[in-house]
Amino acid sequence: MNCFDVYSLYDIEPVRGEGSWVFDADGNRYLDLYGGHAVISIGHAHPRYVSAISEQVAKLGFYSNSVLNSLQTKLASKLGEVSGYEDYSLFMCNSGAEANENAIKLASFVTGREKVLAFNKAFHGRTSGAVALTDNPKIVSPFNRTDKVTFVPLNDIEAVERELATGEYAAVIIEGIQGVAGIYVPDDRFMTNLRELTRRYGTKLIVDEVQSGYGRSGRFFAHQHAGIRPDIITMAKGMGNGFPVGGILIAPDMKPVKGMLGTTFGGNHLACAAALAVLEVIDDEKLIANAARVGDTAIAKLRETGGKIKEVRGRGLMIGVEIDGDAAAERRRLLFDKHIFTGGAGATTIRLLPALNVTNDMIQQFIDAIK
Repeated sequence: MNCFDVYSLYDIEPVRGEGSWVFDADGNRYLDLYGGHAVISIGHAHPRYVSAISEQVAKLGFYSNSVLNSLQTKLASKLGEVSGYEDYSLFMCNSGAEANENAIKLASFVTGREKVLAFNKAFHGRTSGAVALTDNPKIVSPFNRTDKVTFVPLNDIEAVERELATGEYAAVIIEGIQGVAGIYVPDDRFMTNLRELTRRYGTKLIVDEVQSGYGRSGRFFAHQHAGIRPDIITMAKGMGNGFPVGGILIAPDMKPVKGMLGTTFGGNHLACAAALAVLEVIDDEKLIANAARVGDTAIAKLRETGGKIKEVRGRGLMIGVEIDGDAAAERRRLLFDKHIFTGGAGATTIRLLPALNVTNDMIQQFIDAIK
């Protein structure tokens, strides 16, 4: 039996990781500035992370949500403290797509409405509801197409209001920063106006922070740059540093009803141990401040580089480097030849999503190479 081929693969099999480095079986070292799709938030094999998972799995790796789990309570408390959302509730699942599925379902339950407004170039996942919210015909099957989702241009507040004024929308869903599209940052003013409009028309605001959350933008959540508080926030990726963890934060005015949401694996003991370790490392090692400081320096230097670089977009350590023409894939291959991992976004953009404890020297290595 063969594996189902879904990605273009680098010609390497990492067998070990340490911080922002991965190693192959021959001991060759590669600088990881992609973090496996923004998943590696605190670096590969962080000692506190390894210890927390090892200790927990030796005691109890899993039991379902039919019993008390104090680790969930401890995680919710720490997440509220670090993120500034102490008054929100946490529902745990296993992935970003699952988080978005539960978010739109909850919004529809609460409002009694059917439609959802999303944005051009959006990516919200590959499961049925999440992919229907994704503006990419290559991954949306005929089964997933629905007239219950409408797409409008990012940062076009007039287009948003025209739709919301119909009173048909349960939710608006927007990425804190559009990642797969090529690192497009919503305007702060647009975000504040969007928050005001959703309140006016009784529509729930969902901010998808699956890729842009957990400190990546230089704030815990990217939407916090605009000073807004959504109704629902979705999370995953960096939440578990490689262990499958997802979740949604739910505003206090939305009260749970038993049976409304559910999960088998979500919030299991091992997942909670991993997520707690990530939060403790982010907090204790001040990694959000590091993401802001190193990221801002990187963006400024890249904008001064010139050459084939057409535009540099992003915030913190979520950076898109647009290459003039359709040469991004070739540039990524050449960077790989220099033992540097990067990500892509379409034919023109190199995507950087390193661990939050990446250093200026590591980023400089990328800048020197791309020159």
